[in-house]
Amino acid sequence: MGDDLIEIRWHGRGGQGAVLASRIVAKAAFLEGKWSQAFPFFGAERRGAPVMAFTRVSSSPIRLRSQIYEPDILVLLDPMFLNLEVAWRGVRPDTVVVMNVPEDPSEIFLPKRVRRLATVDATAISMDLGLKVAGLPVPNSAMVGALVKATGIVGLESAEKAVKAMMRRLTDVNLEALKRAHAETKVLDNPKFVPEVIGEG
Repeated sequence: MGDDLIEIRWHGRGGQGAVLASRIVAKAAFLEGKWSQAFPFFGAERRGAPVMAFTRVSSSPIRLRSQIYEPDILVLLDPMFLNLEVAWRGVRPDTVVVMNVPEDPSEIFLPKRVRRLATVDATAISMDLGLKVAGLPVPNSAMVGALVKATGIVGLESAEKAVKAMMRRLTDVNLEALKRAHAETKVLDNPKFVPEVIGEG
């Protein structure tokens, strides 16, 4: 396995599409000739319950099958995860964090030091485009766009192709969410942090 292995951990709530987002990124990497894997971890299987998903991307075969405990990239699909300890476990000073929040990254105080913070209001984008289930937003496509903008782990065109390949319904709207979030994501290196005790969740 090469030294370029990149590990992504996704935190979302049931119904937000974290698992599908993890698979879209893996598919986009595959389309670029890379090795990739994506898999979920479910706790309570109900809408709104915390869900974790994982993506690995490398230029060589990936033999790891464990969960991701020290992510290179942390993606938070819901603002509540900013204050949940479980989301920040294993986060290192060289981790990149991508968050669904309305605030500019300069306004956010993180519980840990990280290398880069990217923020986008994926909830507003999803609601505006009608991407919702039972009245609740589904921000997964938007968060893939934000991830691509913040990290360049895959190209935007590859992400678009992956959405087309994996989403049979509302494809055009999800593509619009992806591209809009990519354009609206704001990135800040060395964001502010205030180490403190945060909730277990």
